[in-house]
Order: sequence, then structure tokens, then C-alpha cells
Amino acid sequence: MGRTLVVAIGGNSLIKDPQHMSVPDQYRALGETSGHIAAIIKDGWRVAIGHGNGPQVGFILRRSELALHELHEVPLDVCDADTQGAIGYELQQNLANDFRRMGLDRQAVTLVTQVEVAVDDPAFQDPSKPIGSFMDEATAKGRRDGDGWSVKEDAGRGWRRVVASPRPVRIVEEQAVRALLHDGFVVITVGGGGIPVVRDDAGLLHGVAAVIDKDFASSLLASAISADVFVISTSVERVALAWGRPEQRWVDRLTVAEARSYLAEGTHFAPGSMAPKIEACIGFLERGGGEAVISSPENLELALAGKAGTHIVRS
Repeated sequence: MGRTLVVAIGGNSLIKDPQHMSVPDQYRALGETSGHIAAIIKDGWRVAIGHGNGPQVGFILRRSELALHELHEVPLDVCDADTQGAIGYELQQNLANDFRRMGLDRQAVTLVTQVEVAVDDPAFQDPSKPIGSFMDEATAKGRRDGDGWSVKEDAGRGWRRVVASPRPVRIVEEQAVRALLHDGFVVITVGGGGIPVVRDDAGLLHGVAAVIDKDFASSLLASAISADVFVISTSVERVALAWGRPEQRWVDRLTVAEARSYLAEGTHFAPGSMAPKIEACIGFLERGGGEAVISSPENLELALAGKAGTHIVRS
């Protein structure tokens, strides 16, 4: 086996546009990305794959809410587990078909992964990520008082539940990921950022209603398994400075110091979009990683060869 790579695939690898959101649509979209990942694997890389689940976990919650008159409600951590299994299945089947077409004797497996967060993470004091259905004010406050939900009014469209987005601190199944990679498997893991869990005073784990950024979780995974390269696959081939402004310019290479400086300016990388990707890359490098790359799925091979993408290095 060659060097180890963790690739975090973005939402564009699952849903292309609002007109193509069904499960078959997602399967076909994943098939495009899986072909590019399979090509990397054929080049000799050992690969672990992380992915998002933002719309998909919302779909499951919505189904649960619509079925409340007949069925029990599904907790958010269980919704996260459901998406890991479903998206992992679609991705591992696409990869298996790619391997067969390439004559490659490899197999992908999906690992349902818990990711520990700190029970005292400040994010729990200020939940900000909206999930689930819109509600009227009376229903929202009833869920707040009866179920302990945090709720907020959402731009005049109604009320919604909001949950915390804490930073990941440990990949619970790290040893399993390492063992599977060592045995030659392609590992699909930390799906949707992982199932968020906290540890109690007795050391026991418990699921919590939260969401973890998949780029932060994939970055932490890359550090935990001593990956050589961490790649974030997204909708653009390279990172741009002054994004969306007349002076916008694409960049091929950034040092950690430069990336931090541009982040601090607050005008280059959009919050909730490119900014967390840059932060995730910085985190991987500051924990000892060698190189982080941001590029699009169709350019992954070229990016790993240094011919595409934005490469972020320590110095």
C-alpha cells in the first residue's frame, strides 16, 4: 500500500441541485465522485472517506415529524447513524462497481462512527444550527418547555429547532479505521461529521442532539490515523481570495500563516462555506499533518499530483 489519504466529500457529491434530491439522484451523483476516488485508489493510495449529511439528516427528521401521529420520534443522533448507513451503502456499492470495471481487487466498507465532543463545549450554550420542520410559535415553545428544545424564529418563515455544532475531540472508532486501512479496505467513516457523543463522569458514552462539521471531523480523523494528505472535495477547483468581488483571484498555494491571516481579515472565506474548510486544513497541519488540499471531485487526481487545487502547507 502507498501513502494514506483522507478525503472529505462535500454536499455537491450528493445533491447537484434542488431538482435532483431523490435517493436515485443522490446515488448517481455519488457515482460520479466515486469514480474519481477509485482512480486515486488505483494509483496506490490508502483511502478513508468522510462525507456530509446536511440535507439527508433533515429529510429523516422531517419524515419522523410527519409520522408522529403513528410512530415514535427519531432522535437526532439516531438520524445521524441512519444517514451513515444509507450514504455509506450508496458509496460503497458505487466504489465496488468502479473497482470491478477497473479490474481492481479492493473492497470498501462503511463504519458507523461515533465522534466525541466535549460536554462543556461553548457551542452547547448557544445552539445555532436549524434542523427539522418549521413550526408556529406556540408549537415551538411547547417543544421548548416540554422537551427541552432550543428554538428560534427563522427570518419570518416560522420557528425551528436549533442545535449545537461542537468541535470534535476524538474519533471513537479510530482503532477500527486503522485496522481496516491496514488490511487493505477503503473505509467510509465519520459520515455527516460522525454521531456526536459525550462522555459522562463514569466514562460512559451518550449520544447528544448536535451536529458536527464533516470537514472538522475528517480533519481530526486524518490526524488520528496519521494520514499523509488531507483533501476536501468541494464544488470549486481552487480556493479564491476576495470571493465574489471584482478583485477575486484563485490561489494555488497557501502557508498556514497566510491562511490564518486571510481568515482573520474576514472578507475572503464565507462563514459556513469555505471558512470552516480552511480551518479544518489548518487544524490538520498544526497537528502535524504534511499537506492539505482543497479541490473538486473531477480534479482530485490532478490535485494530488500538484497540478490542480489549492495546496495548504505548514511553511
